[in-house]
Amino acid sequence: MTKTRFNPLVEQLSPPPIPSVQAWARAYDGAYGPLIDLSQAVPGYPPHPQLLQWLADAAGSSALSGYGAIEGDMTLRAAYAEHVSKAYGAPVAAGNVHLTAGCNQAFVAAVMAVAGPGDTVLMTNPRYFNHETTLQMMGVRARYVDCHAEAHFVPKLADIEAALAPDVRALALVSPNNPTGAVYPAELLAEVFALCRERGIWLILDETYRDFIASGETPPHRLLGLDGWQHTLIQLYSFSKSFCIPGHRLGAIAAGEAAVAQIAKVMDNLQICAPRPPQSAVAKGLPALGDWREANRLEIERRARAMVAAFAALPDWELQAIGAYFAFVRHPYEGQGAAAIAERLARDLGIVTIPGSYFGHGLERHLRVAFANVDVDQIGAVAHRLAKATR
Repeated sequence: MTKTRFNPLVEQLSPPPIPSVQAWARAYDGAYGPLIDLSQAVPGYPPHPQLLQWLADAAGSSALSGYGAIEGDMTLRAAYAEHVSKAYGAPVAAGNVHLTAGCNQAFVAAVMAVAGPGDTVLMTNPRYFNHETTLQMMGVRARYVDCHAEAHFVPKLADIEAALAPDVRALALVSPNNPTGAVYPAELLAEVFALCRERGIWLILDETYRDFIASGETPPHRLLGLDGWQHTLIQLYSFSKSFCIPGHRLGAIAAGEAAVAQIAKVMDNLQICAPRPPQSAVAKGLPALGDWREANRLEIERRARAMVAAFAALPDWELQAIGAYFAFVRHPYEGQGAAAIAERLARDLGIVTIPGSYFGHGLERHLRVAFANVDVDQIGAVAHRLAKATR
């Protein structure tokens, strides 16, 4: 009998990292108190009660039980376009919006629309691991631009320019960054956009965590106000974090209408349409829950300050980048790999993090800490446990 085979592009991938990290935590005996899970980027507070009611009403609606438009229901597309227009001070139309089942799917659909087997997508190192595995499954090559601690893990324009070989179809950036938390300056993004436009390369900009950037009068960037942005930029977003609904899987793409048309072809084969009940609920929530979302942003800022204070009191540990949901921390154990340290912290101290090595090369001394899921007291407990461990 001939043996059946799997797709080698999938079979060669490592198992998903979050379950493997959480498996280490199951060996923790509770010696230092309750488990502190800093592994997954999830909100540490519930959705707004009104949003839950809108979700319940929509889930029970027969009108929302059928297929919707591939690009998404027009009510949310229009509401999101208005929201983006206000946030960036630039005109974005409903026709520029495509809704997806989460931002991971938005990335899959965007990459499939612009790159094929044998093409190359440029990313940073460190990189979000799901972006890398998406490319590997598609047979799309990845190339990397190294980001360094001395620059707080923000890439340098010269390094990006040097890596833009003729086979590169797109540059994928994440800001605020996952895993480092680094927020890329608006000036850098403008320079990168100009470079991509000059070279005829798509800029895929994942801004999943943009709602948690520190307050200011200016938008994260001005790219959406540039003439012809639609021919170069594909912006990705997730409703999961600011609305606390990761389980409902809802994301968005802002792009030119020509790109939206190509993405719709991909989406029709992936899922047909994004889930409709959360589309209905979020369309109501976008204009109505702005104050609540702002209060949550301020709470995340408070937790970020607590992280800075906690690691300032740990001289053997170095917090090298922080922003939005994440801190990127250098551990003090020379000669020991990140996975071994992360496992030990989970098993012995009940602190669950993700090894830096899961996000790229040269990161064995780093851990990703997702602090949005814990409160200020728990962050203090992290510092207390680490201090005991490194005495």
